[in-house]
This record gives sequence, C-alpha cells and structure tokens, in this order.
Amino acid sequence: MFEVMVEKHFAAAHHLLHYRGKCENPHGHNYVVQVFAQKDTLDKSNVAFDFTVLKVELNKIVDDLDHTDLNTFPDFNGESPSAEYIARYVYQRIKKMVPEINKAVVFETPTQSACYFE
Repeated sequence: MFEVMVEKHFAAAHHLLHYRGKCENPHGHNYVVQVFAQKDTLDKSNVAFDFTVLKVELNKIVDDLDHTDLNTFPDFNGESPSAEYIARYVYQRIKKMVPEINKAVVFETPTQSACYFE
C-alpha cells in the first residue's frame, strides 16, 4: 500500500461553543491541514497519486477557510469549529473529489492536532 500526503496552511479565528476554558474566548490559529490518499498500485510512472490533484482540491477548501471567523463560516452552520470538526469537514469535502482520501489532519499548533478518517 502507498500513501501520499499534501499540506496547506491557513489562518483563522474561532471560539468553541459549549466549552469552559480559555478556548471559549475568541482567538486565532495558524492552522496546518494535511490530507492523505492511499493506493495499492503504482501507475506506469511509478506514481501512486498525483500530488498536484491533491493540492488543487485542498487549496479550494483551505482558501475558503483562510482569514475567516470560523464561527460565522456558512458551511459550519453554527457548529463549534474545533480542530476535530474542521478535520471532518475537510475530509468530507475533499472525499467527493478525491475518493482515495483516507484521512485529514488539522494542526492548531505544532504540538496538537486532530485527525479524521473512516
């Protein structure tokens, strides 16, 4: 099995709903999003998956999130925009275009992340 990954960064503000602690207050992050795709074979170029395809699709999603207040982002419909929620959102949105996606990881800081996979 082969797995490839692409990464994109974005900055956004948010606050967690129904949460008690520092993160209930508005604040921002420089997020890092990684998406992974798997294939069990290589093509004639010995490539499992074209990085460009993944980057194009991930860029579309991240560009929508960049420099926004995630609490007012229309696609989130008033849900609490946690790292876990964002990871699932990215995964579900990119899966429609790239069925080989197997997970999405969202870093809020260099030392903490959330991963979504099915």
